[in-house]
Amino acid sequence: MKKLLKWGTVAFLAFYMVSQPHKAANVVHGTLGGLTGAATSLSTFVSDLP
Repeated sequence: MKKLLKWGTVAFLAFYMVSQPHKAANVVHGTLGGLTGAATSLSTFVSDLP
């Protein structure tokens, strides 16, 4: 069952990227932007520790 779920997810993502590449790029861009913001905030927090 895990194998079927994994391959189904991969197939869905591939289909989404091929059928709507602009929207898929926006999702990736937004996700990476959020991760960058979180990493910057964490870095600032750790740097400000006494």
